[in-house]
Amino acid sequence: MAILKRDSFGHTTIFKKWLIRILGAISHPRFRGINNLNIKGGHIISGLPDRNVLFISNHQTYFADVTAMIHVFNASLKGRTNTIKNIGYLWRPKLNLYFIAAKETMQSGFLPKLLAHAGAINVERTWRSEGKDVQRELQTDDVSNINKALKNGWLITFPQGTTKAWTPIRRGTAHIIQQNKPIVVPVVIDGFRRSFDKKGLKMKKKGVQQSIEVKEPLDIEYNNDSIDDILKKVEFAIEQHHSFLKV
Repeated sequence: MAILKRDSFGHTTIFKKWLIRILGAISHPRFRGINNLNIKGGHIISGLPDRNVLFISNHQTYFADVTAMIHVFNASLKGRTNTIKNIGYLWRPKLNLYFIAAKETMQSGFLPKLLAHAGAINVERTWRSEGKDVQRELQTDDVSNINKALKNGWLITFPQGTTKAWTPIRRGTAHIIQQNKPIVVPVVIDGFRRSFDKKGLKMKKKGVQQSIEVKEPLDIEYNNDSIDDILKKVEFAIEQHHSFLKV
């Protein structure tokens, strides 16, 4: 039956659709009203193919960043370039839009577990666990799920793997790019750290000017660029190279 249709990861699409609608309605005033979201480059979204698109972004909160992107991407696909006015764009949201999230974070409580159904691809951190530094290989299932998400739709990733600014880009991002050869779209965000707590669930300050800038896809030579070449391109694209540090 159509009502029982599931996405590539087994989530019932009707439940996912209503979850995005409800959470979108709750979060919308945080980006248009209580605070304001300045959007640039929204026209780029509408010109992208339906699959194999990787969004790379700097990271400021666990959940507010990706929530804002879900708003912006869906609004842009409905022709509302650079505005999220009129939340009707979420009535038929893009359901093959996923985001990479730390499994530890998404299993930390009821609300994160609920948010995971909106499109989270949970992965085990290879460098940190329960507040301690670790060293381990990326799980085979995690790699498979990342590849599946790109094969079936759009995927958002935060290649620094942390909300701390100016940290190195994780090499796994370059491997994902080399293996899947996606269209890589940089996104630069600002203002979320000032307006939300670290998790991005609680308002910390009102009247903050937040921003999301969607940039043109990266020029990557998949068969020639080395891992280090790709890392450097990503670092500059999301404005996390040390040269962007304000003196």
